[in-house]
Amino acid sequence: MPKIISAPIQIKDAGTGNKIIQEFFGKLASSDSNISIAKMISPEGWSEPGQTPEFDEFTLVLKGRMHVETKTGLNIVNAGQAIHTFAGEWIRYSTPGKEGAEYIAICLPAFSPESVNRDQ
Repeated sequence: MPKIISAPIQIKDAGTGNKIIQEFFGKLASSDSNISIAKMISPEGWSEPGQTPEFDEFTLVLKGRMHVETKTGLNIVNAGQAIHTFAGEWIRYSTPGKEGAEYIAICLPAFSPESVNRDQ
């Protein structure tokens, strides 16, 4: 039977600035540990600590531009583009541009604060 999600759960951001994280599916929103799907609204100048997550992340940029830093370099992901990052690989997300970014993040398995493994 289909289940409508009436409203997402707001999750606190770990980065600088006031990024809005709205989880529609995942551990907090739907008690699902297999997948998380969230809409993010990230302001100009936002950045977060580096991380080595225990999940793959699929990120689709709807508006603006994201920077995705890895140990091998910087990836600039523009509106209409997507990036797939892999579990166990170090990454750092930011939106330094004036326009910030709006994007959808899908994590397999689901995101959790314990499985993101942020840098100290």
